[in-house]
Amino acid sequence: MPHTKVIEQLKENLQIAYRQAIDADAKLDELKKAGHGNFTSIFTAEQGFIASSNRFLPYVQELVDDLTRMEEYEALDPKELETYVRQLGALLQTLQAFKTQS
Repeated sequence: MPHTKVIEQLKENLQIAYRQAIDADAKLDELKKAGHGNFTSIFTAEQGFIASSNRFLPYVQELVDDLTRMEEYEALDPKELETYVRQLGALLQTLQAFKTQS
């Protein structure tokens, strides 16, 4: 499969996102207990996610599911790959910004 290296790189980035999401969700739980963090969704529908959550892990899970589905393709659809990379980038950037600000 010619897209194996791309898939492997995406998996590595997803592992990073997963570890950061666990830490960020724990911090969000602390903020919620302190009476902060009263929001319904981290990302808007315009950002391409189906999930709508006030925690990061559901977004990571959505990307894992999408990547698992894409792995089954003979060839990657460039448009779908572009959307996926954009979503993964938005997730990683948001996680980094949250970590920096908290």
